[in-house]
Amino acid sequence: MITAPIQVQMTDVMGTDMSVVNAARVSFDKRSEWDFGFALDADGCKDYSEPTRKLNDADCKLIRYLAEHNHWSPFSHAFASFRIKAPIFVARQLVKHTVGLAWNEVSRRYVSSEPEFYLPDYWRKSASNVKQGSSAEVAGHFNIVAEKAIDRCLKTYQLMLDEGVCAEQARMILPQNTMTEWVWSGSLYAFARVCNLRLDSHTQVETREVAQGIHKAMQSKFPESWKVLVKT
Repeated sequence: MITAPIQVQMTDVMGTDMSVVNAARVSFDKRSEWDFGFALDADGCKDYSEPTRKLNDADCKLIRYLAEHNHWSPFSHAFASFRIKAPIFVARQLVKHTVGLAWNEVSRRYVSSEPEFYLPDYWRKSASNVKQGSSAEVAGHFNIVAEKAIDRCLKTYQLMLDEGVCAEQARMILPQNTMTEWVWSGSLYAFARVCNLRLDSHTQVETREVAQGIHKAMQSKFPESWKVLVKT
């Protein structure tokens, strides 16, 4: 049995904070440009080999205004794509986010490679104050028991394939902790909505791990927009 961790990889990005600014300024037939500068070397002199760029104060103020007054459309002109690997039970929660997003996933109708599985470091107790969710309290270490159950499912799956059962039916034997992969693409604004919901402390830990990976990547590519769109 092969186990694997949750993985989030940004594979593509289009646009910057400046894309947001100019999507807004086009309403007045205006355009902003980057302010360019230069870092200092060890001797305190400008390093002309590595110019830096930043938004000016007016453009930063504009981005804040757009977010504070819910002018969302300028944030929809920048995009990102991720390839994410996570267990099926996590994917089924996240796929419910559809507005401004596109999703294409590995299908075991078409592939029959050996599945990988997710196992937590520890099993959490249920939360006493909510009908769903978990607490931080450790319920115990059940991985040995879980591995036995997974192994039985895996052997049954492989037997079915060996006996000629079609992959699209054999896959129903696999448990929800089977790993899946998908490409998830969408606008800056759409991923901000995902992270605002899924970074909340009340969300499932494993789902939050995916959101944290997205959050970290988007924060590095769209620093001004992300800090006003996502409240962590």
